[in-house]
Amino acid sequence: MNKPDHPADASHMAQEAERAEREREQAEQAAAALAASESAHPSAKKKDSWLEVIKTIVYALLIAGVIRSFLFQPFNIPSGSMEDTLLIGDYLFVSKSTYGYSRYSFPFGLIPFEGRFFVMDRPERGDIVVFKFPPDNSTDYIKRLIGLPGDRIQMKDGVLHINDQAVPKERIDDYIEDLGDGQTRNVPRYRETLPNGVSYEVLDREPEGNLDNTQVFVVPEGHYFMMGDNRDNSADSRVDVGYVPFQNFVGKAQITFFSTNGSARIWEVWKWPFAIRYERLGRFVD
Repeated sequence: MNKPDHPADASHMAQEAERAEREREQAEQAAAALAASESAHPSAKKKDSWLEVIKTIVYALLIAGVIRSFLFQPFNIPSGSMEDTLLIGDYLFVSKSTYGYSRYSFPFGLIPFEGRFFVMDRPERGDIVVFKFPPDNSTDYIKRLIGLPGDRIQMKDGVLHINDQAVPKERIDDYIEDLGDGQTRNVPRYRETLPNGVSYEVLDREPEGNLDNTQVFVVPEGHYFMMGDNRDNSADSRVDVGYVPFQNFVGKAQITFFSTNGSARIWEVWKWPFAIRYERLGRFVD
């Protein structure tokens, strides 16, 4: 290295070297402090990641809750009371907006208020309705709406009467019921046509069943009379259900989005394709 020609130059060079050394030491100290901070809080980044995951889950639940409360609610058929219109293992979408909203439109009925609001359509004879079981206001039932407020409903010798007029009942082909293990049973099937023109199929398992003859039911104001299409195997307004308040309506059944015959358990993945009732997928409920 060349020596400086003047003492002042030597002094200046020494100062520059000292400053460079100080800057190097400061940089090393800053790096060490950053490393120490990261080592002292190793879970900071993980904590932020978990917070993001939790927020995403909360947002998803809120969106699902809004859809379920205000638009569509999935519902599965647990019993055979609506055969053969609806079968055990059918999964439906129920329109929440059709009849407007009541406290039972919301999960667990948590928002306490009386009546309904934003009613788009009034219930009509023949609608298939999901409603809260009046005795407990918590269990979901699904039946066909038969009687409007003020109607007189009665069964006589297996024939439905509305306001003292017999509802036309036409015999059609039998319903072939699958009993499992390759066994089947023929069940008498009929087509009923209500006064408003709505037509649907009903089953008559017992030609002289206990529910084929009833008293006259006069539907109170603000209530409706419900019956299952599987007439001899349905707990409905003729017996346990009674008259259903409009407030208890959850929604109108619209479409079957999935259906399984129950032959595959949840862990029997290889059987799933054979358990699905493909012909029932995407069917409108009527």
